[in-house]
Order: sequence, then C-alpha cells, then structure tokens
Amino acid sequence: MNNWFNKNGIHLAIIAAFVVICFIYFSPVLQGKAPIQNDVLQSKAMQKEIMEYKGKEGKGPLWTNQMFGGMPTYQIWVQYAYNGATYGIALITKALPNPVGTVLLLLVGAYFLFITLKVNPWLAAAGAIAFAFTTYNFVLIAAGHSNKALAIGFFAPILAGIFMTLRGRYLLGASLTALFLALELRANHVQMTYYLFLCVLILIIVEVYNAYKNKQLPAFGKSVAYLAGAVILAVMINASLLWTTSEYAAETNRGKSNLTSMNSEKNKGMSKEYAYNWSQGVGESFTFLIPHLYGGATSIDELVKPESHMYKSIAEVTGGDPNQTVQAIQQLAQGLNMQQYWGEKPGTQGGYYFGAIICFLFVFGLFIVKSPLKWWIVATSILFILLSFGKNFPFVSDLFFDYFPLYNKFRAVESILAVVGLMFPVLAILALREAQNSTLSAKELTKKLTWSAAITGGFALIVALVPTLFFSFKTSNHNEIIQALTQMLQNNSTLAHKIGDALVQDRIAIARADAFRSLIFIAIAFGLVWAFINKKMNMQLAFGLLALAILADMWQVDRNYLNNNNFESKAALNNYFQQRDVDNFIIADKDPNFRVYDQTINTFSDASATAFHKTIGGYHAAKLKRYDELIQNQLTKSVNQDVLDMLNAKYFITRDPQNGSYKLSRNSSALGNAWIVKSVQFVKNSDEEMKAISSFDPKNEAIVDQSFKKYIDTTRLGADPSAFIKMEKYHPDHIEYSYSAPRDVVAVFSEIYYDKGWNMYIDGVKKPYFRADYVLRAAQLEAGNHKVEFKFEPVSYYTGEKISLAGSVLLVGFLGLALYTENKKKK
Repeated sequence: MNNWFNKNGIHLAIIAAFVVICFIYFSPVLQGKAPIQNDVLQSKAMQKEIMEYKGKEGKGPLWTNQMFGGMPTYQIWVQYAYNGATYGIALITKALPNPVGTVLLLLVGAYFLFITLKVNPWLAAAGAIAFAFTTYNFVLIAAGHSNKALAIGFFAPILAGIFMTLRGRYLLGASLTALFLALELRANHVQMTYYLFLCVLILIIVEVYNAYKNKQLPAFGKSVAYLAGAVILAVMINASLLWTTSEYAAETNRGKSNLTSMNSEKNKGMSKEYAYNWSQGVGESFTFLIPHLYGGATSIDELVKPESHMYKSIAEVTGGDPNQTVQAIQQLAQGLNMQQYWGEKPGTQGGYYFGAIICFLFVFGLFIVKSPLKWWIVATSILFILLSFGKNFPFVSDLFFDYFPLYNKFRAVESILAVVGLMFPVLAILALREAQNSTLSAKELTKKLTWSAAITGGFALIVALVPTLFFSFKTSNHNEIIQALTQMLQNNSTLAHKIGDALVQDRIAIARADAFRSLIFIAIAFGLVWAFINKKMNMQLAFGLLALAILADMWQVDRNYLNNNNFESKAALNNYFQQRDVDNFIIADKDPNFRVYDQTINTFSDASATAFHKTIGGYHAAKLKRYDELIQNQLTKSVNQDVLDMLNAKYFITRDPQNGSYKLSRNSSALGNAWIVKSVQFVKNSDEEMKAISSFDPKNEAIVDQSFKKYIDTTRLGADPSAFIKMEKYHPDHIEYSYSAPRDVVAVFSEIYYDKGWNMYIDGVKKPYFRADYVLRAAQLEAGNHKVEFKFEPVSYYTGEKISLAGSVLLVGFLGLALYTENKKKK
C-alpha cells in the first residue's frame, strides 16, 4: 500500500489541489448556496408533476401533462434505474455541491488525458486547468446548461481511453472507453456527443494513414475492433435512453414537418436560419486570444460606469443625473441594442477565450511538435472553426448541413468550439513535452519560441496600439441604429453620432485593455518557457509556475461570467418562482387534469407557469412537432378559441395594462377531459387537417386524417344525448375513463396523441385509437357501459432498460478483468 502511495502521491496531490481550487472559486457553496442557473430553474419548473409522483411512488412517470398539453419526460427527467452510468453521473453531480463536481470532472478528466499522453504531471495539471477553465465551460455553468457541461467533461477521458487502446493496452483502454462513453451518453447532450464523434472520426482517419505508412495495419485493426466493442457496450448501457430519444426525436421539432406547405428545409430537420442563428463571427475567433475583443457578453456593465465615454455623452443630455443617465443607457440597450457586444449573434453571455498563454503555446506547437497527433489537432481545429462560422462561412457549413448525417438536427453551431477548447490546450502541452524531450538545440527551440511570441504577442500589441486597423467595433447595422437614435432625439443627428461614437470608443477601450492584458501573460509564459529551455530554471518549477499563470489568466476572465454574485441561498432558489393569487385559486381546483393559458408571460418559451399548474405552453428545445405546428398556426399570429377549448384550457391569466394586476377568467367553453362528438369529418392530409381546425366546432365534430379511416365504422355510429364519458382516475402514465352509450360513439380525449407508447384498453382489452383535431387522441367506443384506460407503455423504455442492465453488468465484468490483467502484467 505504501508503495502505491509513493508511486501515485504526486497525482493525489494534484487532484487534491484541484479540489481546493474548485472550492476556492466556488466558495459560496461552503455557505450552503447554489448557483442561480436559469435553465436549471426552468427545468425544475418543468419537472413539477414528475417529482410529485416520484415523491409518492418512488419512480417518476414517463409522461407529463405539465407543459405543451403533454409530452414524454425523456428529455425532462427520467431515472433510467438499470443504467449503471446513471449512478456515475449522480456521483459527480450529487456527491459534491453544484458546480464543484462538474468543474472537478473537467479538471481530473483532462489531467487523465495528459497523463495518458505521457506528459509531466505538473504540465498535465497546467493543461487540465487550461481546458477546465475555458470560458465557454463557465458560461455554460452560469446559464445552467448542466448536461452540456457534463458532456464536455467526458471528452478528455474518452480520448484517453481511445489512445490507450490505439497504443496497445487493448482491454483496459477499451473498458475505460466504454465506461466514459457510457457516462457521456448518459449526460444526454446529443449535440456535444455528435461533435466528439466528428473529432474521433478525424483521429481515426489520421491513425489509419499512420498505420498504413508504418505497416501496422493489423495492430490498428485490433485496436479498432476493441473500440468498436467499447462503443457497442456503451450503447447497450444507454439502450433505454438512446432508444427513447431516437424514437421521440423523430416526432419533435427536430424531425420532419407534417405540413407539406412549410419550407422544404423544415421537412428534413431544422431550418438553416434557426440552426445558424448563433454563428461565430469570423473576426470573433480572435477572442481565443483576447477575451473581450468583441465586447464580451451582451451587457452594459462597462457602459454604465461614470468613466465610460457613453456615460459622459449621455450625462450631457440628462444634466449629469446618475439615475437618469443609467436609465437612458438601459433604454438604448433594450431598444436599439447599443451594448458592449458588437458581433452578429442575437445575444451572448461571453466569447470563447482559450487563454493568451495557451494560444501562444499552440502556435509554438505548430512549429515544433512532430507527433502525428498534431495533424489531427490542426485538422479538427480548422474544420470545427469553419463549421462554427455557420452563416458567416456557408460554403463549409452548408455542405455539412445538407449532406452530413444528422448535422442539421442541431442549433447554435458555435457550440462546436467546445471541442476546439480541448484541442488548443492539448497541442500547447504537447509543445512543452516536445521541448522537454526534443533533440533540437536550445538555440533552435528559443528561435521558434520567439517566433510564436512574436505572432501572438504581436497581434495583441497591434490591437492594443491600433485597434481599428483590423476591427471596426461597429455592428453591421450601426448606421441604421444611428438613424433610429436620431429620430428618438428629435432629429438631432449631431448628438446621435456623438453617442454612437462614444459607444465605439468604449468598445475600443475594452478591447485595448484586454489586448495589453494578453500581451503581459504571453510575456510571462515566454519568460518561463525560455528559462526552462535554456536551463535557467528547474523544469518542475517552470511547469508549476506556468500552471499558476494559466490559472490566473483564466480565473480573472471567468470571474466576469461566473462569480459570487451568481449564487443564492438554496431556500431562495426553491421559491424562485413566486406564487401569485391567481395561481393559488387555480391550485384550489381539484380537477386533476385541465390546462391554463397564461398570457402574462411568453407562453410558449417560458416554463415559469409550469411550476404551479398544467399549461398549454412552457419551454423546451424539443417539443412535439405536431404541437409546435399547432402553436405556429393556431395560437401565435391569432388565438383560435376552438383550439383552446379542445385543449381544455380551463383558465386564462391576463394582466391589467393600467395597474399591472393579474386577472383570472374561467373559460366556460373548455371541453373538459373527454367528450363525445356527433360527427367525423375526414381530410386527406395534415395540411387539410390544420386548415379544418382553423374554423370548426370541436364539441360536435372531430377532424380525422383519412389514414385512420380503418379504425372507424361510420355505419355503427349514432349521436345520442344520453351518452356520456368522464375521467375517473388520473395518473400521468395511466388515465381511466368510464362511459355509457346506447350506440357506438366517437370520443375525443383532450390528451396529446403520441403513438410511440400510449395504448388504449376497453375493459382490459387492448383496442385501437386514432388521432383527431391534429393533436388529440380519439377512439370509436362500442355501445354499453365500459371502462377506458390509456396507459403509457413504451417498449423503447422497458425493453431498453433490460438491455441497459445487461450492458452495465458486462462493463463491470470487463473493467474487473482489465484491472486484474494489468495488475498481473505488472507483477
């Protein structure tokens, strides 16, 4: 045991240092606080019904009616109890306070990768800090994109497992690859996993070439076989998650349109306009080196300071009154988008900063690294940067969007830079490893180091001294903004231009200050590496100081996006959405399943209402396609009362524009949970179905696609005033009705149609049902007094869980065998 500690003491010390760093950065967690993460708060609101039933039954339902009329819980919250990776994720997110566990994963995972690449431990620590503290990771944490940050955290250990396998440690490498890939998949952020797949694909292409060149194809083939087994095992472990997600994705707004009249791009997936909405500006890529070159976040933090040019120019108008001046700046920011950020994204919480030191060492790596990995890193970085440009460089982006499988399913293409955020530190650290082991003379290394400093530091110096040489610091619509401002100022063009120029000067000042800052850190790194190369400083000391410099660099920038102000007491966060009097009244209604139309919020992109009651709206990035189409065609441009009635929107919440008070009204025409219609109108397709519900009587007629005609025998139908149907029991996954009818009738249920798991039973016998009124369920019910049940029984989940259990058991077995084999080899 003592021997083990002696061998691994330095690794344990570095990991302990990582823990200390995390707790220092996130010191509010020691006071019992948690980060204010908007997406997490919205997610908790979405989960209200799920958690209520989980608390009562110990297991959350697979369907919830809390939002968008009803949808599967697959992308909201599902336990996946037989998936071993579920407990691995819980260990990271629950054992340590949020977000300490996530950042520690980023640090330790990257450290493991660098150690696998045979990098000095202190140097590996520096690389791990550089990757973990990349600003994008902290921006994600601040916003509450927890799954995305977790998925990025598994990038490095997955690559480590792949490298182990490719270098001949087949069983251990493949087992670890399976483990970390299983955790990656369980993190459930398909977009990030997809980008990692592209990265690995490029790696495999490079490795194939090298294996062919070095006549090592048999060994490479063996490695690939082991890795293929690892992928299969990871997929098995996540069978229930992947199966349900794949099944659901085809039915969401990421899938094919049901309306032929809509744009053809939307028939295949997302529209380019939507997918490219957050595209990285070509010039914005220089924020890798100078963090706030484009102003940083979409904010006015620097503009409201009394020393800013904009503050001074507006203070002349307001007479110097601080409150009026700040208020005027806020109004200009909201109305005319006159803010610090001057890129073309709709908004941003911060740029992608990889670190001045890392960028400098990355360039150094381009000069001296001889490993074939350099070409993998360079190829990946160039391709991914080009793809991040989206609409700003459509030549490459359109090729992938139109032809590469699944690429058009993802939005915010700039997110692909998360992978580049790992590539840069890897090449930077490999450069120092090369300098440590290089056969090049100190003179030659110093020459290339100087060139690297001249390139990166020289660019920073140009921005610091002549910022407008390469950048305008104006948005593309700057002139239009000035024209609008001129009209606001009663055609005072001189004042409008003065304020606009002041805004540009403030942006220049922000960029200039950061350019000088980056130059200083490049100089520090140059001095440390020069001293190490020329043996003026001990290697361990140089690497340790370099790690501290990288930490200081990244820490300072990250604090702009995630700091103590982002934390609040857990009690306050648990009551983040305040209950209103109208909510109290609705909650008092004991009807188990009705919906609310809250018009006081952005109904279809805000989950706050779901914290209290079931709504026709909500927020989710992957809502059911049919329901999304219903929103766009019936509830957005104008509100179709008939549609609200069929959705059983029992209450409307509005707000008095005069005094801001909330008003609650009951919708007397809401049709309830189920009703019997007098007639059925058949239509040819979804286009006709959508058109038909634009003006119809949902209480008396059902609009049905002719493809469901086989489920309806019109000769047996009869409208009888004595027929009735009512809900008897409600559970999100199991709803019971009773009905009485002297003849066969067609009943419409105010429940969202989703045939990938919902089954209908009459007196315990499974019977067919069909879709009506575009999004609802309906069925022909035989005459008599009977019980109708709808049960959500997705095969994809229940069979998938069995496969997950088998995969989890196999992984444990392979890991045990791998460790035994490795230990035996050492002995």
